[in-house]
Amino acid sequence: MTTVPKPTAAELEMLRLLFALGPATAKQVHAAALDTRPDMNYATVLRLLQVMHTKGLLKRDESQRAHVYAPLQEQDAIQTNLLKELIQKAFSGSGKALVLAALRGGHVSKKERAEIQALLDQEKP
Repeated sequence: MTTVPKPTAAELEMLRLLFALGPATAKQVHAAALDTRPDMNYATVLRLLQVMHTKGLLKRDESQRAHVYAPLQEQDAIQTNLLKELIQKAFSGSGKALVLAALRGGHVSKKERAEIQALLDQEKP
């Protein structure tokens, strides 16, 4: 089993942008980053993408002049790996404790609660 590299906070932001954009050049990722981070410069985005490629978080298509970057793993897989780690570290391995903390902490909207309840209702025999 190969170990998947853990993305830093800045790398998670780049992954979030790439999941929304699909495969993209550094210029496209930079333009998208400016929406939430107007202080982000192009060189920083390019350097992050290059580091992420080296770490094995991204694949890079070098067939065109402007390289195109894309995540190596699906969004669900990355989120699942990060969630497993969070549950182990912060909730002593208890998924229930994580869910209860999210529900009690005001992190779940009424609409999301309804979606969760519908999912739970589907699971009943």
